[in-house]
Amino acid sequence: MELFSQSWAALRTAVAETPDDDFGLPSGCAGWLVRDLVCHLVIDAQDVLITLVTPAESEPTRNAATYWEVSHTPPTGDDLLDALIPRLAAAYGDPGLLRFHLDDLGSAAGRAAVLADRAARVSTKGQVLTVGDYLSAYVLEWTLHHLDLIAHRPSATAPPAETLGTARALLEEIAEAPFPTEFSDTDVLLIGTGRRTPTDVERAAAGELAERLPLVLA
Repeated sequence: MELFSQSWAALRTAVAETPDDDFGLPSGCAGWLVRDLVCHLVIDAQDVLITLVTPAESEPTRNAATYWEVSHTPPTGDDLLDALIPRLAAAYGDPGLLRFHLDDLGSAAGRAAVLADRAARVSTKGQVLTVGDYLSAYVLEWTLHHLDLIAHRPSATAPPAETLGTARALLEEIAEAPFPTEFSDTDVLLIGTGRRTPTDVERAAAGELAERLPLVLA
């Protein structure tokens, strides 16, 4: 719960500190500007709120690692929702409106997470998870998108070290293999999810794992 709150607060703070002019810069999500990514975060916050008030009675079918659908093909932008996001983001016009909407929904999602029973079961995407596993999965989501937000803004504040390490550990669980210890947590997340192409040296160090990358999460 603490890491969910920490990663989400850090991401929302990073958005709040993003200058208006930077909303038109590319993000780390292929084909999306920073404003498109922030619009996606608004939808993510809605999803958290919806899931936390969608109780389930059956046994969990997924955990924090298996929550993710994994492919090895980066998105092309042809997915209907992926294509819709830039149009929604453009409709806001003023970056301040996007910031306000994210702060409004994001604060509510953060409060709902703090109040939720970690052992309770919730339903999302046709699957059942405990609240604890669901929120743990989102530490990875928030941390990746924090890196996406600052991908072309080197002076921006990076995600907290604690959440980077937790996100790395979960990605290694998803990969069913550890990344080389010499890789930083940030490099593991960027290379592992296809946000950065590994160098020849990095690919050699990763060995057989490199052949199974990227891990595209949805």
